[in-house]
Amino acid sequence: MGNVTVRRRHSALAAGLATLAMTLSLAAPAQARTVQDYVALGDSYAAGIGGGAYVVEDCVRSANAYSELADDLKSVMEVTNVACGGATTQQVVQTQLALLDKKTDLVTITAGGNNLGFGTLAAACGPALIDPAAGAACFGAITDAQAQIASGALYQDLVEMIGAVQDAAPKAEIVVTGYPYLFDPVPFDPTNPTSVFISQANLLVFELNATIKAAALATGAEYVDVTDEFAGHGINLSSNDSWINFDPTALDSFENLHPNAEGYEAYFDAIYSEGFYN
Repeated sequence: MGNVTVRRRHSALAAGLATLAMTLSLAAPAQARTVQDYVALGDSYAAGIGGGAYVVEDCVRSANAYSELADDLKSVMEVTNVACGGATTQQVVQTQLALLDKKTDLVTITAGGNNLGFGTLAAACGPALIDPAAGAACFGAITDAQAQIASGALYQDLVEMIGAVQDAAPKAEIVVTGYPYLFDPVPFDPTNPTSVFISQANLLVFELNATIKAAALATGAEYVDVTDEFAGHGINLSSNDSWINFDPTALDSFENLHPNAEGYEAYFDAIYSEGFYN
């Protein structure tokens, strides 16, 4: 989931050569970037949970994680994915920075969701999609997560994590990604519990992404939004074109509310299109 000095003869000739050199310089294509040492950090979204083709080591990771897809590029020499499901920003700092050093030239991070209790949110909000009676528990979990964002706690956690990564890999470009909206949007209807919970869940992702982006900009890191890549491919029980896993017959599946293999291709495309892999 690895970069003549010629004596002056005549002023006219010199001017002509200078013009030619400038023209050739402008016309020449930009040199392709080569990433020598790329390390991926973060939570289950960085580990590739939901993407299948799992490798079980210290953590479960997928060969379809977006970082692993970059390994197929000629511009990326070496990829190491140390992301782990369930990791908070604090756990990224405590357990995932050992392989970073002055030779690391690219680091991607997807993290922050677990600081808000993603597991609790998944357990509460998954059932709400098929049972409106479960909407109250989902709304409560979302409200708690929004309160943590509003308090500034998540922002501070993200700033501290990015700073620690920058200290560990001082020459690396740090790219922090957001998260996709989990559900295809539906018309808001305050009398429809499912409509209310989908709107609230997507609003939470919007607030989470805004916080991640603000922390990235404040620390000089790069931010990559993935919501456009996932547009039209959220969870929708009337569609078979979702890039987010949700099995209503197995609500406790660890893959639920995570991208599938196509979703991780969308993550890869979002990062690639910003020029960080090439």
